[in-house]
Amino acid sequence: MTEATLTDSADDTLAEAASKMWQNQTGSMLVMDGGELTGIVTERDILRVVAQGQDPKAVTLRDVMTKNPVTIPTHTKLRDAAEIMFEKWFRHLPVVTEKGDVVGIVS
Repeated sequence: MTEATLTDSADDTLAEAASKMWQNQTGSMLVMDGGELTGIVTERDILRVVAQGQDPKAVTLRDVMTKNPVTIPTHTKLRDAAEIMFEKWFRHLPVVTEKGDVVGIVS
């Protein structure tokens, strides 16, 4: 598990998210709203927007994020996390406490 890259606004642009992801050398960004995890954006989302000819400076995270992403609790075994990722074709899986606080991400 590593520290997750976060944003506090689903209204940030995809270009802003891409820049922040690049600076943090990560392939995903968790979208938060008042401390609550509301979505996830990945490099695949960025590629899809660019491939469709859309302007990443005009597209918001709200437009492309996966809402209410699947998460795992902190006590999840790595093998179980890997199984979820394999079954659902995920490359990024947020880790949360029992209260729902984000503590990291498994990639």
